Amino acid sequence: AQQGRVREKVYGKQKIYFADQEQLPAASDAELRGLDGEIAARSAQLQELQQSCRHMEAELKDLNSSMTTPEIAREIEALRKDCASSTEKLERIKSATNHVTPEEKEKVCREQQLYRREWRRRKRMATELLDAILEGYPKSKKQFFEEVGIETDEDNGVVLPATV
Repeated sequence: AQQGRVREKVYGKQKIYFADQEQLPAASDAELRGLDGEIAARSAQLQELQQSCRHMEAELKDLNSSMTTPEIAREIEALRKDCASSTEKLERIKSATNHVTPEEKEKVCREQQLYRREWRRRKRMATELLDAILEGYPKSKKQFFEEVGIETDEDNGVVLPATV
């Protein structure tokens, strides 16, 4: 720094030394334009390489996510076994002699509809009765149900079956 080759800047207790750029030769406009052109060319080359890298990474990801030949062979074998078992099951069902007749099916559906309708009717009657009792009851509905010991369908996770 005393000889003038490097410069010194003091920031509080710290000192920073750097090369004295005044001693360096000044670049001409032609050299600066040449360097700017080289920077632009290198930037374009960098963009091209980054694009190529992204393309290769995407291709690598696709290849890593795809199955290998032995995995595909195992998958095909498993699917063939599933297909064979399904075909066997279908044949057993087709050859079975105890099919449900349409009349039997209709009878079961009518019975289910009757029971579902009765369930709804009785639930509505019970709800109306409980609501009438709760009008004059000083505590909450939940407390009343606990005291009396009433369990609702919702408490037990029971859902009224949908109409078929």
